[in-house]
Amino acid sequence: MKPSHLFPHILANTAIAGFTNMLIWFAITFWLYLETHSVFITGMLGGIYLILNLFGGIWFGSLVDHHRKKLIMLVSSSASLFFYVIAFLMLLFFPESTWTNMWNPWLWLFILISTIGIVVGNIRMIALSTLVTLLIPESERDKANGKIGAVNGLVFTVVSVFSGLIIGRLGMDWAVGIGIITTLLVMAHLSLLSFPLESHLDDRHEDEKKIDLRGTIRIIAGISGLFGMIFFAMFNNFLGGIFMSLMDAYGLSLVSVEIWGIVLALTSVGFIVWWMVVGKYGLGKNPVKTLLLVNLILWVICSLFATISSIWLVAIGFFGFMMLSPMAESAEQTIMQKVVPLERQWRVFWFGQSMENIASPLITFLIGPLTQFLVIPWLASPMGNEIFGGWWGTTPDRAMAIIFTLGWLLGIIITLLWFVTKSYKSLSIQMEEK
Repeated sequence: MKPSHLFPHILANTAIAGFTNMLIWFAITFWLYLETHSVFITGMLGGIYLILNLFGGIWFGSLVDHHRKKLIMLVSSSASLFFYVIAFLMLLFFPESTWTNMWNPWLWLFILISTIGIVVGNIRMIALSTLVTLLIPESERDKANGKIGAVNGLVFTVVSVFSGLIIGRLGMDWAVGIGIITTLLVMAHLSLLSFPLESHLDDRHEDEKKIDLRGTIRIIAGISGLFGMIFFAMFNNFLGGIFMSLMDAYGLSLVSVEIWGIVLALTSVGFIVWWMVVGKYGLGKNPVKTLLLVNLILWVICSLFATISSIWLVAIGFFGFMMLSPMAESAEQTIMQKVVPLERQWRVFWFGQSMENIASPLITFLIGPLTQFLVIPWLASPMGNEIFGGWWGTTPDRAMAIIFTLGWLLGIIITLLWFVTKSYKSLSIQMEEK
């Protein structure tokens, strides 16, 4: 099969796998909050997810670099299937009271098993980005990344509605059961595809077939400004941990789970629109400048959406977030695809993502307990009521809103500062010369 014909098949296959992982992720998050009404547990869920990604990052990237992409994608789906089946059996045989007590160890085991299934499924996305480099000419890769994002946005839209309806009407066991069926379909379709030969895997010396963290760091250090971009993205993930901890709890404190799923679906249209724009027109001559401008606008929008308790304002703010965050992600991927050698790409990519994810678990593990046990009680106290009661509000959703607003204002400041750094200028010059 020609590369131009193969890529849509791989993209569609990965989209269905992504649907499965997103469905189970959203379903678990909604379900846990509704069962326990605890911001603490949703924060811990996000932190566990990010910690698993952090420790799996370099290893996952090395697996993709060292093995045939079809094989590694099949292994990824098989591992997800294994963990999803265990989670499904737990839902069938454990009593309902297991899932309403946030201190029950079996609940935490279920969270761990399900999250591992989701995380190992993410290996497929690593392989897909590497396949862009293998199958698509350099001048068209930013557009290919845009098409991937458009499909991911469509999946997000569908999953948002489905997960809300499934949890609201059917239950968590249905969500995991559907995930098992779609994973089996994905594996069957993938086994029929014929991937291109990857001769660069056979030509490497034995020492190139190791994770080689030191060598990966040397590659990054040799590209002026790349470390700076990684640290900038690391800070953005620090703020992203706030979203991971509180966003669903905030939305579910305002509306029902079915309505919240629909809100997520409608706002994700912005995600699709901007990915389609990137897919058609690219990111301009300087993706580094695009990365910073997008982040600046993004944090300005996010700093406003929680100023009052309104699902309409949340929807407008989240729509802006969904429009712009894909452009930042696409810009980062395009920069790395241009400046990093193919044989090192995913070790470098996942080193970067692992560094970024160092911050996210810290803030995720911190924000959930901080909000649940400190900010919410303090805001409802006489002192909090005296300071915030007359204009901001003292309910739990207003406590979460304080955290949101302060985080996004910090994002604006850091983005403005990065515009004048040596790292930004150096990497920007390199991109314009290529």
